[in-house]
Amino acid sequence: MTTKLLVPTDFSEVAHSAIQHAVKFASIINAEVHLLHIVSSREDISSAKEKIQVEVSLGQSFSSSCNITSTVRIGNIFDDIGDVAAELGISLIFMGTHGASRWQQIMGSRALKVITSSPVPFILVQEKLMNETGYDHIVVPLDLDFETKQKLELVAKISHYFDSQVHLITKDEDDEFIKNKLKANQLWAINYLEEKNVKHSSHLVEKGASLAEGILKLSKQVDADLIAIMNLQDDTLLGILENSFQEEIVANDLKVPVLSVSPLKTTKSLFFS
Repeated sequence: MTTKLLVPTDFSEVAHSAIQHAVKFASIINAEVHLLHIVSSREDISSAKEKIQVEVSLGQSFSSSCNITSTVRIGNIFDDIGDVAAELGISLIFMGTHGASRWQQIMGSRALKVITSSPVPFILVQEKLMNETGYDHIVVPLDLDFETKQKLELVAKISHYFDSQVHLITKDEDDEFIKNKLKANQLWAINYLEEKNVKHSSHLVEKGASLAEGILKLSKQVDADLIAIMNLQDDTLLGILENSFQEEIVANDLKVPVLSVSPLKTTKSLFFS
């Protein structure tokens, strides 16, 4: 079965960046890219179809061999992303977003709810384009939550396609019980990556720094191409907007794309086979 990637587009520059990431990604893993634009009324369909064909041409300029299709439908993009992903059997969604100053304005609580409740992983992209070799360095924070281990399956698969190096980072805690639990999670992650033949390194957040600060400092040091986080909010009322950690990571000033994975309630594979 062919892997399918979805890119919701509003024809903006960050949407163009998301298209570039998706097309480059698809070219490497031999996947299809599907562009989606939502209009509010039937009168907008004709114009939108012309514009989305320009987006298809843009995608083909990034890779002429990539199979790119498109859909224009009436509705609301934040309500319809999940429906389209389910209808098409999408494995991964690429979405453009902006930095911290425009995060709430551009995304909004409904969009965040889509991301946190979606069983399909998202890669949230700012203006930074994917480089020629792809996601060479992936930063992966580890904490006490069991669900964070799920993202390593997806990270390992991505790493194989891009020959990536995974950089694990854990917060250094004073409490011995928490410290030991974190160390156990880190050892589990190291063993898992070694079994999967994934290059990796391990890091601790400096004393006095937050986990988010440690992630961003490490991302700058290793010139990260991707940061992988888990959405553990489920379908909470406030979503991740009130979670300063996730907001800071997704809207990071380094403009590093963020892989956002929601916990699965089944043992089904997180992504492509």
